[in-house]
Amino acid sequence: MNFVINNHNILEILIVTYLVSFVLVFLTKKLAVHVGAMDMPNERKIHKHPMPRLGGIAIYGGFLFGYIAYGEITTQMLSILIASFILVVLGILDDIKPIRAKYKFLVHLLVASIVVFYGRLFFQHISLLGLNLYFPILLGQIISILFIVSAINAINLIDGLDGLCAGVSSIYFATISVIAFMMGNTSGLDVILCLIMLGSTLGFLTHNFPPAKVFMGDCGSTFLGFMISIIALLGFKVATITSLVVPMLILAIPIFDTLFAIIRRLIKHQSIGEPDKEHFHHQLLRMKFSPRKSLFIIYFISALFSLVSIFYALGNNSKLAIAIYIVLMFILIIIVAKTNILFEHKKKKKEL
Repeated sequence: MNFVINNHNILEILIVTYLVSFVLVFLTKKLAVHVGAMDMPNERKIHKHPMPRLGGIAIYGGFLFGYIAYGEITTQMLSILIASFILVVLGILDDIKPIRAKYKFLVHLLVASIVVFYGRLFFQHISLLGLNLYFPILLGQIISILFIVSAINAINLIDGLDGLCAGVSSIYFATISVIAFMMGNTSGLDVILCLIMLGSTLGFLTHNFPPAKVFMGDCGSTFLGFMISIIALLGFKVATITSLVVPMLILAIPIFDTLFAIIRRLIKHQSIGEPDKEHFHHQLLRMKFSPRKSLFIIYFISALFSLVSIFYALGNNSKLAIAIYIVLMFILIIIVAKTNILFEHKKKKKEL
């Protein structure tokens, strides 16, 4: 098995990007206090004290340093750099003073369009559970834009518990890296970006693991969602990801949580962008699990889905992988049935 990419050892890439991100967090904490980018506690939030929330800059800094040290200049990479810079700047401004959801959505469309049209990075076909769907170029581009925007917002939505967003994202980056190495596809841009993002995210997670000392803010969560979608699109180009099932398996928790958040808000006749305290991690907390135990439960579930995705991607026993996936989804449905993630609990209604 080859553990060298672009003449660099993978451990070197991971350690260097980890250290850069880890050190930069100290600077971003001071910057957040200076510019007033503080997350203030309220009835919807779990933390009890004001928290600096520009930690995502450290992740982005680790990514930039990693690309300069280990990446190569291509048109695709330039489009990713331009789009990610715009997205991070938007996130910083939003962390300092909240921006209306519709304006953020327009910028998300813009950054996705830069990658799709300038970087020429889009789905030309999708393989899903044995089905191979081929698209005309324009349709593939539209689907890709929606995919990027959806990933940005799905990862942003789960950022409500110390260590959750960074941890789930790290599991994604690690899983894609493992799949690539096991398949022998170690020369693609997706693999080098996975390793750079894994090191950078873990560097931040060291500070964000409960009890957190800093939050990543929108500048971090939206950037992570963006990079997750980009790596998925790149994976299709070089056959690291051979089916859309793979990223869907790894990101089961964010997809699951986002889907139920949309349904819940539609049922309540609320805006889809309306924040609430009914997400999956909130449900675990309501079940009397501590924040740390809730985090480990979600990590464990995400890791199980990741293992299934590895079995599926390697193609040794796809039917078994799908069967395990169905069992895991059934377990999640049972958990949902015991919560008020969609509907207010009967006891809560009686109290009102």
